[in-house]
Amino acid sequence: MRIMAFDYGTKRIGIAVTDPLQIIATALTTVHPEEIWSFIDNYLQGETVATFVVGKPLQMDGSDSESAQHVLGFVRKLKKTYPQIPVAEIDERFTSKMASAAIAQSGKKKSKRQEKGLVDTVSATIILQSYMQKKEL
Repeated sequence: MRIMAFDYGTKRIGIAVTDPLQIIATALTTVHPEEIWSFIDNYLQGETVATFVVGKPLQMDGSDSESAQHVLGFVRKLKKTYPQIPVAEIDERFTSKMASAAIAQSGKKKSKRQEKGLVDTVSATIILQSYMQKKEL
């Protein structure tokens, strides 16, 4: 059973998944918000997902950020559409900065590093790794 993580944005949703043994988090893809539900439906036809993890956008003081309302709507619909799959929310502060830094360190050309979709999928992977580390504690 895999764990699937989302870095929700109003323009793109970065998606990452674990391997079936839930050991390794891997960037999967980026999907437009209008396509997310058909993407999840198609994915679930071939894979079993144990948990959905959604990055929760917070301000530095821990309060909800402006984009939190969009994420809240997404989480609500995830829970309603897939009631059998638990949804975990995890603090996503700094994931985009961490993703950009990781991409820069990977040696990718600057044009590739600035691709927003790549940042979103790497952010989703970082969110998933954070969740997996917290789960182990």
